[in-house]
Amino acid sequence: MGHMKTNFTVTEFVFLGLSSDPKVQLVLFFVFLLFYILSVVGNIIIITIIQIEPRLQTPMYFFLTNLSFLDICYTSTNVPQMLSNMVGSKKTIPFASCATQMYFSLSFGMIECVLLGVMAYDRYVAICHPLHYTVIMDQNTCVQLAAISWSSSFLSSMVINVLTLSLPYCGPNVLNHFFCEVPSVLRLACTDTSLTEMVVFVFSIIIVFIPFLLIIVSYARILLSVLRMRSASGRHKALSTCASHLTVVTLFYGTAIFMYMRPQSKSSRAGGKVIAVFYTVVTPMLNPLIYSLRNQDVKGSLRRAITKKKT
Repeated sequence: MGHMKTNFTVTEFVFLGLSSDPKVQLVLFFVFLLFYILSVVGNIIIITIIQIEPRLQTPMYFFLTNLSFLDICYTSTNVPQMLSNMVGSKKTIPFASCATQMYFSLSFGMIECVLLGVMAYDRYVAICHPLHYTVIMDQNTCVQLAAISWSSSFLSSMVINVLTLSLPYCGPNVLNHFFCEVPSVLRLACTDTSLTEMVVFVFSIIIVFIPFLLIIVSYARILLSVLRMRSASGRHKALSTCASHLTVVTLFYGTAIFMYMRPQSKSSRAGGKVIAVFYTVVTPMLNPLIYSLRNQDVKGSLRRAITKKKT
């Protein structure tokens, strides 16, 4: 870090946030606070049910535990600070905190991409190769896939952040955003950022697009095999599991691709903030709802856990 220090004349960043109107800010504060509480509580409930319910000790639920834990981390890197900005008079963040937030929020976002890809592959094996499922997706494989998801993302995020932070920041320090995210911080650098943007783009393709392709291929194969099924109930069960996954994927990927894989034009900045709300606040809250409400196993386990408590 020694040689980088000379570039930093900016010691803190100022957030413009989502709105400058105090009334709107107050409404947004309560909405996001509610989302945050639901997100953390919902994901903790899912993790707990999966841990205590013997029926849910399968690869799909192992990955779902990862996803729930990840969503708690992801939403916690951004939302608490965003909430304090909405009600506090100081809307600033020190440079070091901004760098930390940028690193973790990008890491967790990337892990989510890779995990959703792994989960699609898991569904593909379960539905298209049911007899080999337990052999292909054994415990070792699952742990390895999860470890790769986490480690590859932490490393990729490190590369992107080191590059972003080694640029000179010499004056402008107002972020048109509600948390520190690479695209919005890059805009404040006092130099040509095209090389860094190129690197971000390449990593986005690797981390975002490859899992996305895996998801599309997996679900295309699943759809074909489901259409060949003779029993209507089997078809319905397979489709309902996949429907919940696809809802999450569409929400998360649609918004993340829009944010990271588009050119940095002046007109799209305000839109970018609204989109970021989706993948930082809304998706982590919806994941537990989508996965549990559309899922008979989780619903059954939840019912059993509640009736156990009552007796």
